[in-house]
Amino acid sequence: MTAWEALADWGSLDTWIVVTAALAAVACALPGTFLVLRRQSLMGDALSHATLPGIVLAFLAFHALKEQGWIAPAWSGWIQHGLVFVGATLTGLLCGLLTEVVIRAGKVEPSAALGVVFTSLFAFGLLLIRLAADSAHIDPGCVLYGNLETIVTDTVPVFGLLLPRAVLLNGAVLLLNLALLIVFYKELQLTTFDAALATALGIRASWVQVALLACAGMTVVAAFESVGSILVIAMLVAPPATALLLSDRLSGVLGWSCVLGALSAIGGHIAALIGPPLLRSALGWPELGDVSTAGMIAAVSGGLCVVAWIAAPRHGLLRQVWNRAHLRLRIVAEDLLGLLFRIEEPTHPATGLSSVAQLATAIQAPKWQVRWAFSELKKRGAVTMSSDGPTLTDRGRTLAQQLVRSHRLWEAYLATNFQMSNPQMHASAAKIEHYLNPQLREELAAELAQPAVDPHGATIPPEEAARR
Repeated sequence: MTAWEALADWGSLDTWIVVTAALAAVACALPGTFLVLRRQSLMGDALSHATLPGIVLAFLAFHALKEQGWIAPAWSGWIQHGLVFVGATLTGLLCGLLTEVVIRAGKVEPSAALGVVFTSLFAFGLLLIRLAADSAHIDPGCVLYGNLETIVTDTVPVFGLLLPRAVLLNGAVLLLNLALLIVFYKELQLTTFDAALATALGIRASWVQVALLACAGMTVVAAFESVGSILVIAMLVAPPATALLLSDRLSGVLGWSCVLGALSAIGGHIAALIGPPLLRSALGWPELGDVSTAGMIAAVSGGLCVVAWIAAPRHGLLRQVWNRAHLRLRIVAEDLLGLLFRIEEPTHPATGLSSVAQLATAIQAPKWQVRWAFSELKKRGAVTMSSDGPTLTDRGRTLAQQLVRSHRLWEAYLATNFQMSNPQMHASAAKIEHYLNPQLREELAAELAQPAVDPHGATIPPEEAARR
């Protein structure tokens, strides 16, 4: 089957798979956003792993009760979910208690104690799976990676419609998370960014933290059967971490987290359908098997994070590279303005600085950057070209005066407050001059009692001249 044939066979089962995964992803993204903002992503990892022994014990208890005939077939699905929820909740609480015990008794930092506890509980859960998988019919792969492809076949009638039980469960958790977020948005926002202020205002930050962890634990348990105990951490962390690259506002981060979670679910299932056929045809490996949707959801969410890290509008790698390049070229242009201003001063010894090569050598910049700077300065009306070389216009002279004033004020400040050599002062001023605004220049001048010359005897241009 080719990739396009796989998509052409899309049916209602595929739709329910995507809906279930999207509901689980969005439900996880809401508490996951606050865990990431609080720098407690490891807590989400701990919850998704530490609940494993409780889930396994709940499965064992369910099958024992079922074999004894104490569970009616009509209620077996809901009882199983209830036991799993109770078991996961108890082991989640046990994880928190054991972490506190290790912190106090072992005197170790909280993150280290948490790492020890949740990995130990997770290992114990894996041991239980290995010992009891055959007797309780527990599939280790299902426990670890979810059972998204088949769980949607477990349906219940709702108003005459057969809906997957996982859709109802994850949908209910999503609605509950949304309701709690709307009601306690102010408290969550305040305790996340300034817990001390929240406490001063009468908001118990510790209670909000416990409630957030309880909400995250409930969400993890609900999503467990859909994506497994390992991959749920991708839904808790990856969408919020990606959203932080796309927005600087809490509301924006929450919105992007939900959108990215849903996109990961859709893209993950599509990738699970078309990925193996494409790889079989491209690599010539007919024995290449299928992949799970849950695994591909994690892969797609990670891929979206990488794309955002590279191409995010404000915080992406490409934007950062562009900003650094633009800053470097701006500095070269300002260095040229400062150099041309100093050449016009009668005390400047430099002569013969008319060609691009000579100017590039004087300001220690590549010739292509100098050419670009001249082009930009001419567009701004700051310089003109004559037979004697580049010349400042009135606009360019005003800009250059600001720059030179910043440079010489900073040298005067360093000479007054620090014991530095002339080369050291000049090197520092050559950097800081590009960042001093008029307010900072006024504060420096006021502190230095309005100096007229710098430590080298050069005139400091007045601020009034720079403003004209």
